Amino acid sequence: MIIFGTSSKTLQLAMLNLLCGFCGNPSAHALRKRVTKFSLFFIPLFPIAPAKHSLQCTFCGAASEVSKENAEQLLAQGGGAPQGMQQPQQGAPSGNPFAQQQPQQPQQPQPPQNPYQS
Repeated sequence: MIIFGTSSKTLQLAMLNLLCGFCGNPSAHALRKRVTKFSLFFIPLFPIAPAKHSLQCTFCGAASEVSKENAEQLLAQGGGAPQGMQQPQQGAPSGNPFAQQQPQQPQQPQPPQNPYQS
């Protein structure tokens, strides 16, 4: 007896701050990729359909499918690497605008002045 079928796996590529086209609120959107593979004895072997990309609003829950080119463009604009996989490179500017600034030294507290002293 041979057991075969399909299995799907959904990967979250990034969380992006966008304006939702359904509810109109600026909110986080999950960019996800879904891959369907042929499975033999419950082992996924090879993809049988092209990967599908989707965006889901975290505010209203509405989801929309996006093309692979649009998903790659959103990834390039929104940070580039999958969530949890981004590693800073030496000498490369990070996405943090405050990373270039020098940390400020804490100021010494001034003793309170008594206005009634002469």
